[in-house]
Amino acid sequence: MKKRLVIAIILIFTAAVMLAGCEDAGHAGYNSRIGHQLAMELMTDNPDAVILDVRELHEFNTGHIPDAVSLPLGEIADAVESIIPDKGQMILVYCRSGVRSIEAAAMLAEMGYYNVFDFGGIIDWPGEVVVPSH
Repeated sequence: MKKRLVIAIILIFTAAVMLAGCEDAGHAGYNSRIGHQLAMELMTDNPDAVILDVRELHEFNTGHIPDAVSLPLGEIADAVESIIPDKGQMILVYCRSGVRSIEAAAMLAEMGYYNVFDFGGIIDWPGEVVVPSH
């Protein structure tokens, strides 16, 4: 119960900052990165959340977080609205080290997505990773 309350408070705070038009670091609607533990909890508590891997497809194919959707950073502007039409959909973004995920989350926020959480890179991911068999 206490964990869910903390998550709810974080989500409410994040939404309030985004709705207030926060332009922190020049990116409207995007304010910070969440930790891996909170990302895991959000994935568990929100099974409809989109886990968005913004690495290149060949990187995704070497291993990815279960149920992740591959959408390379360079393709976000052209393809995200067909993949995620609901601007309120919870989106959990990651890449390899956390650099591209910051940029991707900011891009999504600028495009009007308001429930976006960047949780950094898969290189530090403590959870399960799916490695496709070739």
